[in-house]
Amino acid sequence: MDTIARQARARAIKRTSVVGAVINLLLSAIKIAAGWMGQSHALIADGVHSLSDLLSDVLVWFAGHKAAKGPDAEHPYGHGRFETVATLVLGFLLSAVAIGIAWDATERLFQPEALLRPEPIALYAAGLSILVKEVLYWYTRAYGLRVRSDLLMANAWHHRSDAISSIVVLIGVAGTLAGLPYLDSVASVIVAVMIAKIAWDLGSDATRELVDTGLSPERLREISQIIRRSTGVRDVHMLRTRTLGGNASADVHVLVDPDISVSEGHAISMLVQERLMEAIDRMSDVTVHIDPEDDETAAPTKGLPLRTEVIERLDQLWGQIPEALMRKRVVLHYLAGAITVDIFFPLRTYIDEPTARQLRDRLREALQADARFADVRVYFG
Repeated sequence: MDTIARQARARAIKRTSVVGAVINLLLSAIKIAAGWMGQSHALIADGVHSLSDLLSDVLVWFAGHKAAKGPDAEHPYGHGRFETVATLVLGFLLSAVAIGIAWDATERLFQPEALLRPEPIALYAAGLSILVKEVLYWYTRAYGLRVRSDLLMANAWHHRSDAISSIVVLIGVAGTLAGLPYLDSVASVIVAVMIAKIAWDLGSDATRELVDTGLSPERLREISQIIRRSTGVRDVHMLRTRTLGGNASADVHVLVDPDISVSEGHAISMLVQERLMEAIDRMSDVTVHIDPEDDETAAPTKGLPLRTEVIERLDQLWGQIPEALMRKRVVLHYLAGAITVDIFFPLRTYIDEPTARQLRDRLREALQADARFADVRVYFG
């Protein structure tokens, strides 16, 4: 993600989280106060739910602030895991809140004398909460779509979950006012279950990210297809992904023509990187490993000598071939567990095709003394 897009995203996250935090603070105060005065345990529980949304907004603001910072010396992969850890902590806090609400409501159900008798003010507060939270959902969702932020979309649905819980409270309070005294406490238990579900979703998603769970099979197929359609790519293997603070990263081995130059291979890797980051919204980092052959099936090249040692060995093997000393350039290909040598001679040394073939055969015959060499190819120019 480039700097401009990252900053625009950060501004959208901060703006919506501040607006959401102010509204959630006011709503939670109104609902808890109205629940206290109106004797509605369900509305008090719903007010606590709004406080959980306030914590979520604080978390989103914190994540947006950190996401605006690029990688640094201490965090070379960025700051996304700050959000992950904070999300996991929030999940535990919400679980504790849900257990507390459910425990209290369940005790009241078995103690009829402890059941609260809601007043109409609780009904009005629940209706106000439904209206305000639905507006907040559409407001946050609009920004999420504009900057293509999964984090904002998730927070928007968190707002809508509060609206849904307020609907449950509305039904419970209305039922109690209609003569069903147990309904308010039943609604409290339902709200507690909803809070627990949110806590579970937050905690499980954060845990999956912390243990580097990959993207879904559908997303992997999409990524693989994008890579395969890139110019110069013959095949794809060892595709691995993980998530980091709401974003995704990938590393992949890409099979290319074994005879291309290093710079062309680098250009192909850059093309793959650009296409993935353009096509996959959450993709923020891509590492491409260029393979001249499928290293999952081909013979390993580990242990073969590198250039300095190879040149010394070639000089030994070709010591009796004077023409070899006239070479201009040597290119080495490490393929199928052996080394293929491309040797280039100046054009002025070219006599005719039969002579060139004869030189190649002499060079090839000399290499047979060392099994680490597969073949030699001769070029003039």
